[in-house]
Amino acid sequence: MTAPPATADNSVRRLALKFQIGARTLATISRRLVRVPFSLDAVLASSAGTAPFALPALPDEADGYLVTSLPETMLAGLDGNGLIAVVRQRYVRYHVDLAAGEAAWLAGLSGSARSGIKRKAKKLAAANGRALDIRRYHDSAAFAVFHPLARAVSAATYQEKLLGSGLPDDAASVRDLESLADADRLRAWLLFVEGAPVAYLCCTAEGESLRYDHVGHDPAHNYLSPGAVLQVEAMRDLFAEARFARFDFTEGEGQHKRQFSTAGTACVDVLMLRPTLANRATLAALRGFDGAMASAKRAATHPALARLARKIRR
Repeated sequence: MTAPPATADNSVRRLALKFQIGARTLATISRRLVRVPFSLDAVLASSAGTAPFALPALPDEADGYLVTSLPETMLAGLDGNGLIAVVRQRYVRYHVDLAAGEAAWLAGLSGSARSGIKRKAKKLAAANGRALDIRRYHDSAAFAVFHPLARAVSAATYQEKLLGSGLPDDAASVRDLESLADADRLRAWLLFVEGAPVAYLCCTAEGESLRYDHVGHDPAHNYLSPGAVLQVEAMRDLFAEARFARFDFTEGEGQHKRQFSTAGTACVDVLMLRPTLANRATLAALRGFDGAMASAKRAATHPALARLARKIRR
């Protein structure tokens, strides 16, 4: 077997396994895991493969592995070496081929998406005195200006309030981002309305890809669609710069990712645990919860239930 085509080591971290409905976490179970995340470069290089690959050595104190963004075609070849496994999530990992150029990217969007982009940008520009105010932060000195402004926006976002995934402000994470900026591996943007920041995007490079790491906007400005406008302007910057091969929308799906991407790869997240009694109980609970959520989603697509849901929302 070959080494895993992933950015992984065998360091053990205590990770919370979530029982989650949408953005709300109902409960968590903590396990000591070795995380094996596939980068987009690794996903694209490995997506056609089916042969087994070697996971990093599992330390004695670890409960198991969490493998993320494993290409679905490689699932059958995942050798757990006696561990018990459950697929926690299936999704398409979307990306934009930056080498194709801005014209090709825009042409690949639907007509309604293109007209929507123009309409949203015009509306936001009008609210800001007829001009968009988007500022770029691409080195360590600029990042020092960006971070406190973006943190002020992040504190109001649902990403931070509900998901705990806002722009980090702990000293170690900030140092890491500063180091990436020093190495020309960070790109960040802020969108301002009347001089105040209302949306941010902070991306870091992994291989030839720029990752969609930290994003958010002030919900008080939802009516202006600042996140979508900022995304489009950031993409235009990246096409013009021609520094990166791809823009990586990372794990998980969503309308925003589907709309702006040019391609995607079917991936899975797999939890693999030692076959202890506690771990078996954990996996049984997760399987039951995930199965119930999948059944609820399928039921919600029934026309009668969809109509009822719309009535309730109104």
